[in-house]
Amino acid sequence: MILEGFGVGPMGANCYIIGCDKTKEAVVVDPGAEGGRILSRLKSLGLTCKYIILTHGHVDHIAALKEVREATGAQVLIHTRDADMLTNPGLNLSMFMGTVLKFKEAERLLEDGDKIQVGQLSIEVIHTPGHTPGGISLKVGKNLITGDTLFQGSVGRSDFPGGNHNVLINSIKNRLMVFPDETKVYPGHGPVSTIGAEKRYNPFL
Repeated sequence: MILEGFGVGPMGANCYIIGCDKTKEAVVVDPGAEGGRILSRLKSLGLTCKYIILTHGHVDHIAALKEVREATGAQVLIHTRDADMLTNPGLNLSMFMGTVLKFKEAERLLEDGDKIQVGQLSIEVIHTPGHTPGGISLKVGKNLITGDTLFQGSVGRSDFPGGNHNVLINSIKNRLMVFPDETKVYPGHGPVSTIGAEKRYNPFL
């Protein structure tokens, strides 16, 4: 399995590329900016992007969506409860940042427990609301991509429209902390952590 991430854009949102090293099929998670850089990395890895998966619909995680979508022909996947964020610049917060981002609707709407097949890899959708109503985490192997739900030593904001702090903490404790301590956590911003480290050191938990 190929799994690598890098920060993009002024807010340093982490974009992830997950690829099957056998079939060379891949997904891009959260193309938040710098579409050319994302496409260049796919090419250098020899990967073909099948899906673009959005952990949620905020501007810093979707701004390069059109560029990557058009260049790859990949289908866009987002949770049902965040679907309107692609077409509404008020909900995706872009209108508050000096731009207006509107995209075509997603090709597939996700629900908790859905499986996304990428070559020989199976990616499981875990609904983790609180930062947004349709926030999701993704489990692939012994790894969790947690979007803006859980960070190293911190948790996502809940003061944006649709956010709820109690729901967020419930998502983390009951949906993410149940995984083994050695499970790696790949957050939407900042460095990689583990479930065990967050259990021990995260002051919000």
